[in-house]
Amino acid sequence: MKPSDGLTERSLKMDYTKFGNTGLDVSRLCLGTMGFGNASTGMFPWAVGAEQSEKVIKQALDLGINFFDTANIYSHGDSERFVGQTLKKLADRDQIVLATKVFFTPEKAPNLAGLSRKAIMSQIDQSLERLQTDYVDLYIIHRWDYNTPIEETMAALHDVVKAGKARYIGASAMLAWQFEKAQAVAKLHGWTEFVSMQNHLNLLYREEEREMLPLCRDQNIAVTPYSPLASGRLTRDWAGETKRYATDAVARSKYDDSKQLDMPIIKRVGEIAAKYGVDRVQVALAWLLQKPGVTAPIIGATKAHHLTGAVKALDLTLSPEDINYLEAPYAPHELVGPLASDQMDYQR
Repeated sequence: MKPSDGLTERSLKMDYTKFGNTGLDVSRLCLGTMGFGNASTGMFPWAVGAEQSEKVIKQALDLGINFFDTANIYSHGDSERFVGQTLKKLADRDQIVLATKVFFTPEKAPNLAGLSRKAIMSQIDQSLERLQTDYVDLYIIHRWDYNTPIEETMAALHDVVKAGKARYIGASAMLAWQFEKAQAVAKLHGWTEFVSMQNHLNLLYREEEREMLPLCRDQNIAVTPYSPLASGRLTRDWAGETKRYATDAVARSKYDDSKQLDMPIIKRVGEIAAKYGVDRVQVALAWLLQKPGVTAPIIGATKAHHLTGAVKALDLTLSPEDINYLEAPYAPHELVGPLASDQMDYQR
């Protein structure tokens, strides 16, 4: 075993679970690596470089986290490069679960974006090269492609699995009817079906509870929520400023418009944290971890101590009264995550 593969005292306590209806073992927390990359690309001005990324990944491994999530578009490939080189150096490939995604492109050029057979076959090879591995455990479609027949997409993904380049496939940020249509097409043709849904879910955004979460629970689909801390909104008072808060245009577009709806919830997270003598991050994550059907929230850490705090959420049990108190102020929100049919710009 490599240095960071050794079971530390905390990793012995890490909780693991089966990944939906598969036999795959994953930690209850997943390290999200959208924040790894070169800030100079302009995609994420708050991104951290290779050295800091390695420190965060090492901490994740030491804490028993074996589930890592990236995407071909994150920092235009640099996230995959940093993740690949660090995991190759520190981890046992047979023990970790590595996920990446396909859909977006950094360039406006033909055949680079979307979910055509050509794009999928090209992008999986490029991702594997950057990740320095011959397969990913989970290959995720980042969005629904309105411009490609779902039959073409599912057939191509099936071929990726049969070629040994991915063990499983998953989906992200789409409407429930789209997810079910893709599953029905795969089932009809005997193709590989999705085993996971990576969706937008946290105390400030619960629209997934209407259709997607019940569907996933019924079909035993793994649910791996992104933005579990609402890009930091759930970890501090709204007025609290950070570099990411100031420069993350995507996060601001997701949450700033609903500020007045969300502030009562943020206040209650602080109250519950004070009640138990813990940080707010632990309350927000404990709420997700106790939600039926949730497999592993994706923690977008850029500092090692972010993970240390997050892992403590595994030891916090909220009472039914706590959960009701946190949820009571919620009001319906505009959909954030799934693309609309007229959103044709796949460049990031």
